[in-house]
Amino acid sequence: MTKYAFVIDQRKCIGCHACTVACKAEHDVPIGVYRTWVKYIEKGEFPNSRRYFLVNRCNHCDDAPCVAICPTKALYKRSDGIVDFDANRCIGCKSCMQACPYDALYIDPYSHTAAKCNYCAHRTEVGMEPACVVVCPVHAIVAGDMHDPHTEIARIIAREPVRVRKPEQGTKPNVYYVGAEEAAINPEVAVEELPHMTMWSTLLKPHYEDESAIDMGKSLRPLQTINSLKPYRPVEAVRREAADAHVVYDTPKNTAPWGWKVSAYLATKSLGAGAGSFTHLTLPTILPL
Repeated sequence: MTKYAFVIDQRKCIGCHACTVACKAEHDVPIGVYRTWVKYIEKGEFPNSRRYFLVNRCNHCDDAPCVAICPTKALYKRSDGIVDFDANRCIGCKSCMQACPYDALYIDPYSHTAAKCNYCAHRTEVGMEPACVVVCPVHAIVAGDMHDPHTEIARIIAREPVRVRKPEQGTKPNVYYVGAEEAAINPEVAVEELPHMTMWSTLLKPHYEDESAIDMGKSLRPLQTINSLKPYRPVEAVRREAADAHVVYDTPKNTAPWGWKVSAYLATKSLGAGAGSFTHLTLPTILPL
């Protein structure tokens, strides 16, 4: 059975953002939100310094929490492994944003519905590659059927020591990384310097419905130090090696996107379900046969 996946070779990536731009152009993604983006990590001090990149996007998980939590089934897992979405069914409740551990979803500021990378399904269905794959100048992004041993992606996964983001979440992601720097792929290693070095378009137009009510200083995760971070695995050698790593370019995280609207929605939904169940159970005993 076909199972589409991505392999991203960070040894080749030059951080040019061509994938981000191509994705925006292909899907008409508004300014301030992203389906794919590039995170920058810097380590060391001049002249012994270096910059690392990590391409981020939806991981098209086998056990996708966004699919499980969506109350309207707007997000769904296709038989070919792609996690796709139906904007016509979305009610903009942000449940998926709350559930996704990869910050891959956003609310479209125009349609007020959730959106994310959908593997360029409209292109894949007609035998074309995703836009990001076509435009990458160094062929750092590889897409294809990982179950077909004759495909390039299957050969890479079989040959290279690939990694995934946040494996401890148990989502079984299908975006595999080759040569990813530990401080880039492990979010709890590098110090974050946001919002000082974030994408300006995101700061100018945060992707929330009520933008005037958002304090950008509070909407981003606070500055952290290496000593305050909680490692997801006890590897002190890795932490010492990455102690000088800093996140210098990234998008703001979707911290607690749920507000009073979602709380009210859940409360009224529960009341409605309870009233419906009560009526269904008691009505036969009240009305004569």
